[in-house]
Amino acid sequence: MSPTVTDDQIKALAATAKPYTLVLLHWTPERTMDGADAIELEHQRRMVSLRADGVIAVLCPVASDSVAGVAILTVPADEATELMAADPCVRAGMMRCEVHPCHGFPGDTLPA
Repeated sequence: MSPTVTDDQIKALAATAKPYTLVLLHWTPERTMDGADAIELEHQRRMVSLRADGVIAVLCPVASDSVAGVAILTVPADEATELMAADPCVRAGMMRCEVHPCHGFPGDTLPA
């Protein structure tokens, strides 16, 4: 753990927070339905496209039987809800989606 973090450091960081939207995707029992592989490929293509367009700031597929992925979106929660409702895996019932408003700190990155 880092040296002691001061109250002033916490306040300074908090002042930089910006609104984002956290999306959690969960697998459903329909994950293995007929044609699932093709539907999932279209889901992946769409998510990577949204990332390339800057709508998804952080994209994290999850290797799990229950959680399919996590994404942090740069759009408000209501827009994220609409975007995810149109997702091929969500529309097919292979995934269900949770959308949560959140805050993050611009410039945070995943380590290389």
